[in-house]
Amino acid sequence: MAETVNLHAAKTHFSKLVDRAHEGEEIIIAKAGKPYARLVPLAPTRQREFGFLAGQVEITEDFAREAMRPLTEEELADWE
Repeated sequence: MAETVNLHAAKTHFSKLVDRAHEGEEIIIAKAGKPYARLVPLAPTRQREFGFLAGQVEITEDFAREAMRPLTEEELADWE
C-alpha cells in the first residue's frame, strides 16, 4: 500500500522520497490532507545492444557500391 506524505514533509524529504520511489515504493503526496500527486518509479529502460540485427540484414555489393559513390551535382544541390 502506498504511503501518504504531506506536501510540506515531501518538500523537506524529497530526495529520500525519490530514492524510495526508485526502489519501487509508491508515495502519495497530499495537499491539505487530500491526495494530490503520486511519486512512482519509472519503468525500466531497455539498453540497445550493438549488432542486434546481425544476420537479419544483408548488404549486397551493388547496394554498397551505390551507397558509397560520390553524389552528383544535382544531388549536392538538393542538399543545399
